Amino acid sequence: MKTVMILGGAKGVGKEILKSCIEKGYNVAFSGRKSTIGNQLIQSLNAKNRLYFHELDLNNINEIENFYLETIKRFKKIDSLILYAGISPVSSILDTEEEIYDSVFNINLKAPFFLLKHVLKSMKNNNSGSIVFFGSAHMDYGEIDRAPYALTKSSLYTLSNHIAHHYAKYGIRSNYVVMGWTNTEGELELRTKEGISEKELKNKASNVVPMGRMLNSFDPVPAVMYFISDQSAMTTGSIIRITGGEYI
Repeated sequence: MKTVMILGGAKGVGKEILKSCIEKGYNVAFSGRKSTIGNQLIQSLNAKNRLYFHELDLNNINEIENFYLETIKRFKKIDSLILYAGISPVSSILDTEEEIYDSVFNINLKAPFFLLKHVLKSMKNNNSGSIVFFGSAHMDYGEIDRAPYALTKSSLYTLSNHIAHHYAKYGIRSNYVVMGWTNTEGELELRTKEGISEKELKNKASNVVPMGRMLNSFDPVPAVMYFISDQSAMTTGSIIRITGGEYI
């Protein structure tokens, strides 16, 4: 039985990945800011013995290590790590304050880096493992009002390739999923603050995304499940774009 660890997993695409993993019979350790949401999800899936939720502030490096330690304690190993959690504040170079810059880099880049520090040791000992990074179409140059976010997503791509190159000899694989404009809870919350309704958002996206619609939370899941599975045993250092044809 595989054990999948998700940085995130309580909302959005991460939650759909979690559900698919449970359907496959995997163990899943996941994290989020609110224990109530995590516990409600565990109860709804009726798979308590195969699920572990860790309440986690991604700014807390010690708690990130505890997430790893508790996962190993409960499930003994980690076969796959999904790095999903992240934030995308509206901020150009010209209006980015230090506080926003630091928060984006701490959550999007520093947190995954230090979780990987621990998980790679476990995978190295087991001589196997699959890591899936969640990237963004912003990774290439990004919209003008997503500057810090774009930099973190580009850096994560470098990190994915770094692992693929240097840790393949330990049976560890690393791949990068470019996720396009997606109708997640976080996106809807952000647009609501801007005064944009879900209907207006979808209409706007339909004119921007070449394939005519924004992604839903299910669209990236099959690719991630492939990377988790043994079918992708020789796939590492790859990038897959699930963006509806959108490049930023």
